[in-house]
Amino acid sequence: MKDEGIVQAISKEVEQLSRRLHQKCGFSGEIQRARFSSGRIRFIVESKRAVNRLPVECPAYIAGLIDGEGTITLTRLHANENRRLVISIANTEFQLLEFVINRVGAGKITRKRTNSDRHTPSYCYSITSRQALALLRQISPFLQSYKRRRADLALERYELLTPRNGKYSVDRISNRRRFEQDFLSVKATRRDKAN
Repeated sequence: MKDEGIVQAISKEVEQLSRRLHQKCGFSGEIQRARFSSGRIRFIVESKRAVNRLPVECPAYIAGLIDGEGTITLTRLHANENRRLVISIANTEFQLLEFVINRVGAGKITRKRTNSDRHTPSYCYSITSRQALALLRQISPFLQSYKRRRADLALERYELLTPRNGKYSVDRISNRRRFEQDFLSVKATRRDKAN
């Protein structure tokens, strides 16, 4: 007899993580991935939810965090993949990043490795692809640095040049490469650094 329809038990570590996320963060989605290395959680949250509509005061605050301590870039996980849009904020205050993930409703917070006992533990909030694009639609009017120009480029061209099925025509590939070059060539100028 096969055990069809029987739910497999999950590990105690994953169950405890799920409880803590529900209590502490108000997390209501499923845990998509949790990694444990020497008893410590490496990935805190990764959700597959749509980006929330931000309250009136939040877009400017999150834009300020991104201008000051964040990044808007295109990156790839594997050498043979296309680059994808990533928004990230690095900080030593976990509660600050927890505020962002709770308001946005998507993304993940990871703990960065420390190489010395003198280094303060730090964390990174990141959100990728179409979720990042949805967040940019809400915060881009409030960005003040060169990241505003990157946001505008992403909003204008990223979705048009990124098919959901991942299949690219020859024209789309060349247009995509041109977009990536244009996007990554937007860097901080002296004027940006002076402000």
